[in-house]
Amino acid sequence: MKPVMKTRINQHFLIDSRVIERIINYANIHKTETILEIGAGFGNLTKKLAAEAANVIAVESDPHLVEALGDLELPNVTIVHGDALKVDFPKFDKVVSNLPYSISSEVTFKLFKHSFELGILMYQYEFAQRMIATPGTKDYGRLSIGIQYFADVKVLEIVPRTAFRPPPEVRSAIVKIVPRPPFLDVVDKDFFFDFVAAVFTQRRKQMKNAIINAAHMLGVKDVKKAVNLLPKDLMHKRPEQLSPEELANLSNLIYEARYDWVWKQENLGPARSL
Repeated sequence: MKPVMKTRINQHFLIDSRVIERIINYANIHKTETILEIGAGFGNLTKKLAAEAANVIAVESDPHLVEALGDLELPNVTIVHGDALKVDFPKFDKVVSNLPYSISSEVTFKLFKHSFELGILMYQYEFAQRMIATPGTKDYGRLSIGIQYFADVKVLEIVPRTAFRPPPEVRSAIVKIVPRPPFLDVVDKDFFFDFVAAVFTQRRKQMKNAIINAAHMLGVKDVKKAVNLLPKDLMHKRPEQLSPEELANLSNLIYEARYDWVWKQENLGPARSL
C-alpha cells in the first residue's frame, strides 16, 4: 500500500464530484483550448479539465502533490512545480482553479497581466463578496474597485464546507471572471490604484479628511490645493460611498495637482531672494 502523503497545513482539497462537474460546465471548455489551473492539488479537477481541453497547465508548489499529479500520467497536462506568484504563466485561454485562498488577491491581479477569455475560480465566500461589492455596501473597497477595473465579475454559486477535505472553517464561492477593457478614464492607472488605496485607509472619514491623508501619502505638496479640488457635493461623503467613476475623477484631479507642483519645481526652481 502506498503511504499517505503529507501536505502543507491549511490545504483544503475539492472532493465533491458534483461541484467539480459544475465548474467544468461553467468553464465551457473547447477541445482547442489551453487551461491554466493554479493549485492543482491531487488532481481531482485536473483530470476533468484534461478530458475536455487540448492542454492543461497545472501549477502546484507542494512537491508531494506534484508527485501525485505525475502519477496520474495525463499526456496533455504540463505540471509546473513552483509558487504561482513567482512562476511565469505560459499562454492560456481560460483559468479554472480551486485557488489557494491565502494568495487570492495577489494571484488574481497577476492573472490580469495576461490575456485570457474566462476565469472560473474558487474563492473564500467573504472574499468573493468583496470582489462584487458596490458603493455604499460594507464589503465595497479597494479590492472591489481593483477587480472591477479589469473585469466583469459574478458569483455563480456558494460551495459548502463539506465539498472539501479537510473541511475549511469558511464557505467558498465559485466566481466567474470575464476580462474586458477598463471602463474608467484615468490619467495614470498606477496612480489611480495608489490613490484608491490611500483614500480607503480612511474609509470611515469624510472625503475632506481622506483627501488630505491621500495627498500626503502620494507626495502632493500643496495639500490645500488638493482639498480645494474636491467637488463640494462630495466633501461630506465617505470613500465607501463614492462610485469608481467619482474616485477616478478625483484621482485625475489629484494627479494633475501633484504633477503641476513637480513641473513648477523642475522648471522654475525654488524662489530666490532679491
